[in-house]
Order: sequence, then C-alpha cells, then structure tokens
Amino acid sequence: MSGYWDPHIERMPLEDLHSLQEDRLKFIVRYVYDHSAFYRQRFKEAGVMPEDIKTLADVAKLPFTKKVDLRDNYPTGMFSAPKNQVVRYHVSSGTTGKPTVVGYTRGDIETWSESLARALTSLGLSRDDVVQVGYG
Repeated sequence: MSGYWDPHIERMPLEDLHSLQEDRLKFIVRYVYDHSAFYRQRFKEAGVMPEDIKTLADVAKLPFTKKVDLRDNYPTGMFSAPKNQVVRYHVSSGTTGKPTVVGYTRGDIETWSESLARALTSLGLSRDDVVQVGYG
C-alpha cells in the first residue's frame, strides 16, 4: 500500500493505537525509573511512581526534562543504558555553556530510523528520493 511505511501501525484502529501507546508509555516509564537514578529522583520529587501511569492522560504527571538537566549531568549522568550498549553519541558544541551529550543504543537507532522513515514517507518521499540534511 503506497503512502505508508508500516501500514500495520499507521492504519491501526484508534483504540488499538491508544492501547499500544499506553503499553509503551508504561514500559518506558518503568524502564527509566529502574535504570536511571536521575529519573528515580525526579519521579520522587514529582510524587509519581511508575504504577501511577495507567493511561495516556497520565503523561501530565511526569516531570519535564530540561536542557539544563543534560548539562548538569554531563557527560553521561542521565543515561539509562550501560555505556557498553551505547553505539552512538550526539554532542552539542557547548557554545552556550557545557556541551550536552546524548547516547543511543542500537535499539534507539532502529527506533529513530523507523520514525524518520515513517515521517518522510508520509511527506511523499520514497526510496528513489535523495535528501540532503545541512547544518549551519
């Protein structure tokens, strides 16, 4: 079916999509709580536990992550995966202060690639197109 990268996900009935989103939200909240001292502390400060997240609306209970958090926990204090699972780093230039560091696992790269492919396909691009990404 043209126009879709993954028709199963992109044409999913809304009820099923919400269920999938809720499952993934609960999973990631539990994961960062269990694997990140930073997020455990933030959840505690916000008075929220992973089991409090039951629906998509509960995302409003979660604390925000700000750029200053990345700087204050430089370089890897916010990582939720062991460093030996990090396969790619993105680091800012640090022109406004300390650089920010983000580490990606192989699974993160696969998720990111899938998301980007879906977005570009939704814009009408295909495997036959060439895209140039330029940075300042």
